[in-house]
Amino acid sequence: MEESIYLTREQVRQVDQTAIVQYQIPGIVLMENAGLNTVRYFETLREPAFQGGRNIVVCVGKGNNGGDGFVIARHLQFAGNAVQVLLFADPEQLSGDALTNYEICQAAEIPMVVFNDQEPEAINFTSVKRHLETADWVVDALLGTGIKGEVREPFASLIPIVNQHSQRILAIDLPSGLDCDRGEPLGATIRAQETVTFVAKKKGFSNPASTAYTGKVTVLPIGISWKQYDEMIASMNAGA
Repeated sequence: MEESIYLTREQVRQVDQTAIVQYQIPGIVLMENAGLNTVRYFETLREPAFQGGRNIVVCVGKGNNGGDGFVIARHLQFAGNAVQVLLFADPEQLSGDALTNYEICQAAEIPMVVFNDQEPEAINFTSVKRHLETADWVVDALLGTGIKGEVREPFASLIPIVNQHSQRILAIDLPSGLDCDRGEPLGATIRAQETVTFVAKKKGFSNPASTAYTGKVTVLPIGISWKQYDEMIASMNAGA
């Protein structure tokens, strides 16, 4: 992927739609590719001190970012890691590809604790802290590129806890709470050591201040060919 390319929030949506409609790649396949490529990259971060698997907590929301998290959890477990998913959503509110991957995780018996975001006042944050403190890595798959306004509960309370009680954080696509286009925090924002982002960097990453939240940024593919990638970027540039 070209390091000089940056995509806006709207262009991110356009990439997905083009891949699905024009290139006939189902959304569930794009999600699988994103998750699998994340785990392949994550395994290159294996610290010498870890002999065998690591303890990893995957924090998941209800959107497609959360769907990526479910895929990542499954492949991390298959790679020999001890994985636990913390779902901050009502499972009945899940839909589309995120729901499918939730159900796959359920069928695979991936350990999962549900903290229903429809009842934020009932979330046991002490329990959340205990899960985070035992993890070698925490994967942030809470909020995606679509967030625009102020970060709301329970994430406004959750994100500072994730930052405070995690040894290392890997953010998926962008740190939760960071504005995709401006690279500025929308209230509580994840501070990651590593961010994996898909297809191209997000426009907000060109803001030098965003580095305090993203850490190292690595661009990963989602299964689009180089020819298709070049066509999409050329089309976006023509429409700019």
